[in-house]
Amino acid sequence: MVNGAPRPRGATAAAPPASSAEPQSAFRAFPAGLHDHVRPYLADITEEVVQAIRTQIPEYARPMDDTYMHVVNRGVEQALKGFVARMAHPDTDWESVKATYQHIGRGEADEGRSLDSFQSALRLGARVTWRRVNALVDAELLPRQVLAAFGEALFLHLDEMAAATTAGYTEARLHAAGELQQRRARLIDLLTADPPVSAEAIAGLAQAAQWPVPSEVAVVVTDHAPAPEDVRPIVPPEFLARFDERPGRVVVPDPEGPGRARAIAGALQGLRAVIGPTVALHEGARSLRWAQDALELSQRGILPERGLLRCADHLATLLLFQDESLIDALVRRHLLPLDAVRSPQRERLAETLLRWLRCGHNASEVAHRLAVHPQTVRYRLRQLDEAFGDRLHDPVAQFQMQLALHAVSLRRAEAGVSLSRRRG
Repeated sequence: MVNGAPRPRGATAAAPPASSAEPQSAFRAFPAGLHDHVRPYLADITEEVVQAIRTQIPEYARPMDDTYMHVVNRGVEQALKGFVARMAHPDTDWESVKATYQHIGRGEADEGRSLDSFQSALRLGARVTWRRVNALVDAELLPRQVLAAFGEALFLHLDEMAAATTAGYTEARLHAAGELQQRRARLIDLLTADPPVSAEAIAGLAQAAQWPVPSEVAVVVTDHAPAPEDVRPIVPPEFLARFDERPGRVVVPDPEGPGRARAIAGALQGLRAVIGPTVALHEGARSLRWAQDALELSQRGILPERGLLRCADHLATLLLFQDESLIDALVRRHLLPLDAVRSPQRERLAETLLRWLRCGHNASEVAHRLAVHPQTVRYRLRQLDEAFGDRLHDPVAQFQMQLALHAVSLRRAEAGVSLSRRRG
């Protein structure tokens, strides 16, 4: 007798609760045959737990004939049966119960809920079960000395169910995220395809990729080396990004919208990045092509190397370097007289001529820009007049000279960058 109550048949005095460092040790602390005395109460406890979950947790306030509540009811039933089974056979593998809770975790993820509500339901279920067991003890239907072992085993069981649910939930979320990322990567390919794909194909994949279709886009490229996901740039969720190849690509929806340029620059800070022109949705290939051209010129030192580079700010240079053999022909055609002048005087004359053409033939302004005396500029202009003759005053020739001199200046900057890199 325990407090006047008959001891369950075959039961012996409970051993001291074992350390939970070994998960099954808590279940080994139960007296033999105790599970048979608990089993008849499982149906009532299951009903009470499910009712408490439905009434105390708003997310589960559903009719009992609701499909999801059937899953909850089955989960509670499986949890209690699994608990009693472990009481009877502590070393029994309870993978089937784990599988049930992993399935529930996946279901929570698929329905777009967080695990907070379900974890609350688990804790509530454990409290209701503990309360009912205490009532059985108070009614002298169970020996009081089993309570310590029962409590330890119950909350160990709760922890393991929570872990199984979390594992299923995490697996489903990772799977969904992987599928979504694959769809978004494919969408980038469609948006930058050349020739362009149909608007229907883009709209269909955009819906699957959870990406609202904009009216305009711009493509950003960066020479960020392919890297694991945890070290890739973090871009706003409405951008489409691929950093698993080189160059990295980012499709920016409605790029002229407020705050867009700031968001792009912030996300790609510290990287060499170029944003192509804003284009219609089906013209992403053109924005990508221009951005790639500008990125190459930036890598060569012809365009700026730092900060976010906008193609729209460098259209003339992009046009000029579309075919560099044309630049060579332009230089030969319009700057040949400078070949007769020795270096470094040749470079000084070329720089003076370019400044003179850009400054509207104002020698004083040229002197200010070059930080030299106006008389020096006039002397150089006389030399240029002797070298070029009437062509120096031909408006058409002046325009083409300016283009050629601009290209030469950019190439000289490129050579300086290359030399500094070699020295570095």
